[in-house]
Amino acid sequence: MTQSVRAENGFAYGVVGADIHVFGDGIPVYLLQRWRPPPAADDSFLREVPSRMLNARFAVVEFTGRTAELAALRRWRDEGPRLAVRWLHAPGGQGKTRLADHLARESADDGWQVVTATHGPGSVIPPPGSQDLGAAADGTMLVVDYADRWPLSHLLWLFSNALLYQPEVPARILLLARGDDTWPAVRASVANLQAGTSTQFLPPLSDGTQEWEGDGSPRTEMFAVAHDSFAARYGVPSLRVETPAALAGDDFGLTLSVHLAALVAVDAHVAGRRPPPDLAGLTCYLLDREHLHWARLHGEGGHEIDPAARTFTTPPDAMNRTVFTAALTGPMAPAQGLDVVAGLDLKLPAHRVLADHAVCYPPADPAQETVLEPLYPDRLSEDFLALTLPGHHAEYPAQPWARTTVGTLLTGATDPATLLWAPRAVTYLASAAQRWPHVGPQHLYPLLAAAPHVAVAAGSAALTMLARLDNITAELLEAIAAHFPPFQLPHPDLDPGVAAVSTRLLPHRLSRAGHLNAGVVRHQHSVRLYHAGQLEESLAAAEENVREYRALDRNELRHPAEAELVERNLSIALTAYGERLSAVGRRADALSATEESIRILRELAGRDDQYQSDLASALLNRGRDLCKADRWVDATVTTQECVALFRELAAGDPVTHEPDLSASLVALGLCLGATATPEASVAALQEGIVILRRLSQTNAAAHTKALAEALSNLAKALWRIGEPGVSVAQEAEALFRRLAAVHPVSYESKLANVLAGSAVHLLYAGQGAEALSAAHESVSILRRLADRQPQTHADKLAEALASLSIVLRAIGRGNDALAVTDEAVAIRRRMAEADPGFEARLALMLLLAVNLRAEAGGSRLEEAVVLLAEAGTVIERHDTMPAQLSKGYREARALLADRLTAEGHRATAHDLHRTLPRPPTAEDARM
Repeated sequence: MTQSVRAENGFAYGVVGADIHVFGDGIPVYLLQRWRPPPAADDSFLREVPSRMLNARFAVVEFTGRTAELAALRRWRDEGPRLAVRWLHAPGGQGKTRLADHLARESADDGWQVVTATHGPGSVIPPPGSQDLGAAADGTMLVVDYADRWPLSHLLWLFSNALLYQPEVPARILLLARGDDTWPAVRASVANLQAGTSTQFLPPLSDGTQEWEGDGSPRTEMFAVAHDSFAARYGVPSLRVETPAALAGDDFGLTLSVHLAALVAVDAHVAGRRPPPDLAGLTCYLLDREHLHWARLHGEGGHEIDPAARTFTTPPDAMNRTVFTAALTGPMAPAQGLDVVAGLDLKLPAHRVLADHAVCYPPADPAQETVLEPLYPDRLSEDFLALTLPGHHAEYPAQPWARTTVGTLLTGATDPATLLWAPRAVTYLASAAQRWPHVGPQHLYPLLAAAPHVAVAAGSAALTMLARLDNITAELLEAIAAHFPPFQLPHPDLDPGVAAVSTRLLPHRLSRAGHLNAGVVRHQHSVRLYHAGQLEESLAAAEENVREYRALDRNELRHPAEAELVERNLSIALTAYGERLSAVGRRADALSATEESIRILRELAGRDDQYQSDLASALLNRGRDLCKADRWVDATVTTQECVALFRELAAGDPVTHEPDLSASLVALGLCLGATATPEASVAALQEGIVILRRLSQTNAAAHTKALAEALSNLAKALWRIGEPGVSVAQEAEALFRRLAAVHPVSYESKLANVLAGSAVHLLYAGQGAEALSAAHESVSILRRLADRQPQTHADKLAEALASLSIVLRAIGRGNDALAVTDEAVAIRRRMAEADPGFEARLALMLLLAVNLRAEAGGSRLEEAVVLLAEAGTVIERHDTMPAQLSKGYREARALLADRLTAEGHRATAHDLHRTLPRPPTAEDARM
């Protein structure tokens, strides 16, 4: 086995058996590493700063409890489909990481390959070197912590990794998160992977009031295990302390809280102190130990970082501010850390402060040259932020510089460097605000009110956390929402958080909208939910909107214009409802809703031209629904009317209506291509592409996808009328390559499709070698995708194989062409057996196999007769067949009859000639 390691800007990282996805600047999108057992930690190192014992990375406490949850994870790992994704969620400190780590250890012992994925940008620079991730025999498990903080596009990159698609090897993806708001969008995105999907909530620890089979409650048993683990590290393994009475309180439903109580109980006993009685006191106790450590280091003049050179010189107050800053930024590269610390104006050399900070908080991985490692665990870091910010009444010293430090770090969030830590900082402050009531109103909310764009820059997870805060005002959320992108288009990396804010604001917005405008609010909310992958919730919102508009008493409306507005909004609501119904597979209901919308809009547009745009949009949706139902003639009529309306509208207002005109022209081109009018299809597509080119020059991000798809369709249409389409197909190929480089899950199959079309165009242009290369690349991509998701990609693989067959046949490799075609026929047979709707496609592939055998002659002729009979049987089962298929059947039968005659099989040839179907009529072409 070999691997290739490429250096980017002096940095090298490689893997065996997996993909590397890298940004243009050389930073990996994510880092894959084999799971490793926790590192052995020296007892004196742990006692030096007791909070280190709570870090799951050191696994000081023996795993205990969570029997049912662990059993559920084992069943998920061992049962079900080859690929499965689980979203394991619970509040911070509940024990998700410990549970996942225990499952990882068990799985590794059982022969599974366990791999961790760390998000690349904005976190740490991955260590040089490489990872051997060749698949294990029993399966591959990928563990992703903080999954709700990953941009969705980056998770999709991860999900497309070859690591997860080793033949016959089960693969499991375990995603750890604090909440489940992001899960619907993730689940919708992995639907194309045909993976099993599930969620698992980690509930609070029982306080013993529920049924429990052990001698004590889960909390008391966990406390005892944690106490013994900590006592052993302190060198007093026989120590016994009383279980705190507070353990039964609500605050101790978290695993971390129980461990914290046990740790402070041991440390306080060894120090001869009485442990605090409540969770806030325990937290302050532990943070006091951090301060003590900083003071001791600074007070020991001979404490050497490097015995040959430096000593620890950072005073405790400067270290306090540095640790506070690290809690907000997280670890980073040394050069960036120098800039951050220099901006704190500590009156000390920044490099010395960073070196001293690393003594207290060394990098999580010694191989990583990072600085500003934060305080762990995360929940303790959040509490440290809250207690350092003024406004609380706990016995812990707040600092006057804390508010200024937060503002300095976040108000410059338009700077690309600052954007890297904005997600962490806002998320941690919002999480702290859930427990400490002063953090939001006195610190976080005023900052966001002055700079609401910071919340949007912080990303989806931060927005979700903000939307959950009880005391955040609707006015502040509205100020933040004003910076959201327009609701009409999806923004995958932001949509879950936007939907959470929209859900929180919905009652407020409805109360202010009034009965006539409430539907507009519900409509926009439904669209936000839809973009976030919450399909059922979006459908419910759209259905409620339709119901509310229908229930409005028209007699109570004061003015005819109000009645007209209600009808117009009802039509828009019905159109949106139809789109949601179509998205969940209820196509007949979708078509019914859209047609009702069109009836209303026709009446409105008959009285007032201002409704023409709404009518045209509804017609475009109806045309798409009819296409999905294979009602191509009806779809053509509907789309032609749509084009006429948008053409008139675009003449008066091109900025507003040209995007819709281009979409309707491309849709019309597809309809015309399916109804045996190829020249008209080409003309419609070309007109749409002219508009799309112009739109792409000013907004490439919004129109590149549409332009690439239109060019791909035009290339096919040109081929149908015998005109050269090489340049068109190659332009589409180039655009899809760019799109697939960013979003492979969505665009790799489209790239493969256009490559298959390019192969045919290149062949007829006399470029046989280039045609063969394009066809092979197309088949290679789709074969890989079909191995992973056969139901999604098998049909496209068959088409790509057909294109490869045509190329092979043209360059004289007839036997290879036959083998490739037979593979395509086998795929289509399986599809037709599962779904008779694919029988027409099977018949087309059978005819290709017949033609190849007829040309080969000899013993292949007998096989051709059998295959032709199979194709005829398929065609006879249907009253109507596409004109292209009927024509192909006649031609294949005539060709085979001629070859049979030429090789002396006159009787068989006579039978074929005698039963040839009649020539097509004009009526056939219209069907």
